[in-house]
Amino acid sequence: MTEDIDDVLDFWFGELNDEGMPREDRHGLWFRKDADTDEFIRARYGTLVEQALAGELGAWAENDRGLVALLLLLDQFPRNLFRDDARAFSGDQRAFELAQAFIAAGHHQRLPAIHQVFVFMPLEHAEDADAQEECVALFRELEAITGHPDFAGFRRYAQAHRDVIVRFGRFPHRNAALGRTTTAEERAHLEEHGGF
Repeated sequence: MTEDIDDVLDFWFGELNDEGMPREDRHGLWFRKDADTDEFIRARYGTLVEQALAGELGAWAENDRGLVALLLLLDQFPRNLFRDDARAFSGDQRAFELAQAFIAAGHHQRLPAIHQVFVFMPLEHAEDADAQEECVALFRELEAITGHPDFAGFRRYAQAHRDVIVRFGRFPHRNAALGRTTTAEERAHLEEHGGF
């Protein structure tokens, strides 16, 4: 178990500096569509993702590193494995519940800064206005504490996600994958902004 947790974290974050931050090249891994990355995650972590989605890795949440790795398997990796498919979001609810409990207990504050970012992501991915507001507040707080320039960008993305949920109550870019009808207003938004 510990080896798998370490492997997931080492792949996603690499070595962290004294500020709790990774090398700059990690942003491309996290936020850029790349078929090679998707295939690597599928080959190396696909079984772990399936186990996480089936609820078989609950013991990972018993310590901080395991919790962060489990959130990656539930919230991040399915987006690589199942692009344009409803399964991309199949771990979101469980990730949200785990992250929310961890944050409510204040445990996120003892994590490296970049690990906190990915503990907050399940809130950013939630189609829930209250979760979105909490996420923006958490990123503002982290930005103020760290003073690191990357966190202004993370906060802006959180605000953009919140604004979409406030406007539509859901993420229009998920409609096709989830079999939802896209409204004319949502279609215009997607044509203007792409992404989400």
